[in-house]
Amino acid sequence: MAVIEARIASRGMVLPAPIRLPEGMVLPFPEVNLRGTRAFVSGASALAPDGSVMGPFGKVGDTVSVEEAAHLAEATGLAILAGLHRALGDLDRISGWARVFGMVNAVPGFDRHPQVMNGFSHLILDLFGREVGRHARSAVGMGSLPMNIAVEIEAEVLVLPL
Repeated sequence: MAVIEARIASRGMVLPAPIRLPEGMVLPFPEVNLRGTRAFVSGASALAPDGSVMGPFGKVGDTVSVEEAAHLAEATGLAILAGLHRALGDLDRISGWARVFGMVNAVPGFDRHPQVMNGFSHLILDLFGREVGRHARSAVGMGSLPMNIAVEIEAEVLVLPL
């Protein structure tokens, strides 16, 4: 087993199956777009192990707490890792996390977006270490997100060539 996959398993975590979209929804773009030594990860949401979109749903600061949203950000990290694993074949090919953009479905006036996104950042730093895992990051509030999800994350990752 690869190093990163072993770390995931040792923490009792699992990479979810590919997203199971609601009936009638089509995504005309790839989950991960490989371009040379860069992988551009499309906006992802938290997924249950079977690939279903995971809740709680709604706005952070109303129906979703900061703690719940941080857990969703961590689960979104696992969904992103699952997509990267499918695209790369081996998560150990990741040589660096370049940029992460976190979107939080939040009520007006909410200002704890960084605390929500820390759920993602802590996961990546824990699994990959400070050197490979460090990343530039933005955390912003949105008036809404697809499927009423609370957190959506996209990323740019550096990868080793085959």
